[in-house]
Amino acid sequence: MAVKDRVPMKEQDPKERRKNFNEVALGYTEEEAIAEASRCIQCPKPTCVDGCPVHVRIPEFIKAITKREFEEAYKIIKSTNSLPAVCGRVCPQEEQCEKNCVLNKIGKPIAIGRLERFVADYALQNNIEEEVKPEKKNKKVAIIGGGPAGLTCAGDLLKMGYDVTIFEALHALGGVLTYGIPEFRLPKRIVEAEIERLKKLGAKVETNVVVGRTVTIDQLMEEEGFEAVFVGTGAGLPKLMDIPGKNLNGVYSANEFLTRINLMKAYKFPEYDTPIVVGKRVAVIGGGNVAMDAARSALRLDGVEEVTVVYRRSKEEMPARAEEIEHAIEEGIKFEFLANPIRINGTEDGWVKSMDVIRMELGEPDSSGRRRPIEIPGSEFTIEVDTVIMALGTSPNNLIPSTTKDIEIQKWGGIIADETGKTSKPGVFAGGDAVTGAATVILAMGAGKQAAKAIDEYLRNKK
Repeated sequence: MAVKDRVPMKEQDPKERRKNFNEVALGYTEEEAIAEASRCIQCPKPTCVDGCPVHVRIPEFIKAITKREFEEAYKIIKSTNSLPAVCGRVCPQEEQCEKNCVLNKIGKPIAIGRLERFVADYALQNNIEEEVKPEKKNKKVAIIGGGPAGLTCAGDLLKMGYDVTIFEALHALGGVLTYGIPEFRLPKRIVEAEIERLKKLGAKVETNVVVGRTVTIDQLMEEEGFEAVFVGTGAGLPKLMDIPGKNLNGVYSANEFLTRINLMKAYKFPEYDTPIVVGKRVAVIGGGNVAMDAARSALRLDGVEEVTVVYRRSKEEMPARAEEIEHAIEEGIKFEFLANPIRINGTEDGWVKSMDVIRMELGEPDSSGRRRPIEIPGSEFTIEVDTVIMALGTSPNNLIPSTTKDIEIQKWGGIIADETGKTSKPGVFAGGDAVTGAATVILAMGAGKQAAKAIDEYLRNKK
């Protein structure tokens, strides 16, 4: 096979998948994985590894695939990545490892994410486990938040021999992996399987514990004997547009909408009696991955006939992954580019009936480096809609900083931590969206990994 020919991955047909929540991408067969892995030229200085926030030994695991040593490939990945089946599906590889692949100069990069997914799925199907028997250190570490940052930090600390307890506010671990990313992108059985592996390493789990309400960090440290704490509580506070009509029935934040669908299995109504009230026409405001997840989830709900994404910039400026935008277009989602809502109109009994929108044009670049959208006077128009979903980003909740002595935060609410995750409070570390604001799963995992290393160093040097 020529170096430039990337092996495509089979997908569900768009006409079929737009009405089900089954996984869209179907994965590689063994032969397809070997063919794709064989494209790797095994660079002496693998720049792909530099692009990976958890530093997976990419050329090594790919070489193992070419030799059909799939179990060995899995062990290589797991030595640095706690959640490979997740990362293989939801990482923005095109902006990280694959972006750094030297094959970009002559064609398409190695499909590193797809190969990682293949290896992780092979391990799950064949019950291949990591063999880890660390020496017990008899020191207790609390992990607050069971999302990607917390799970990664917990996994690394367990492998070092620490006694780890994960405190989760909701009734299931996983954070955004469980309640945010839809089933058709990341099946929950995959998340559950990865979490089971952590439990087998010895992780203790306490769900329905809201740290800052049920118990404080100070109590965990002073009364319950935890010598270090990692805060990985994410950024779950949704941002809403401050426009007339934002409080009408039928206006959701993408957070609430996706949580209802995922945690409460609303997509399985009436089998699960947690319906989401949506009408025939849905508008999603925003242009990121969460907007694509919300739009594609809405399309799959019973009774929905039309979904429109309203985005104030052009398609080129959209922060969502190109693959997610293409999947949305294939499924029949409409896009209203260079448009911004100015008002949501309601019926007499308080439900959404339409949305007033204004056309935009792009001016000079702003602080994000993208061209700033500017309203075009007199260009207003109205879209008939029954449901409006706002996918405009999230910020960290201030519950932990407000109930913990000595933790410094940014003006916008993020916990201040250095590159190792160390906060202003001794023994307390933080990482992921709670520090940076909403970002990617893999960056949160990278922060969890850094913090685990720093916690180990802190506890070893603690007098």
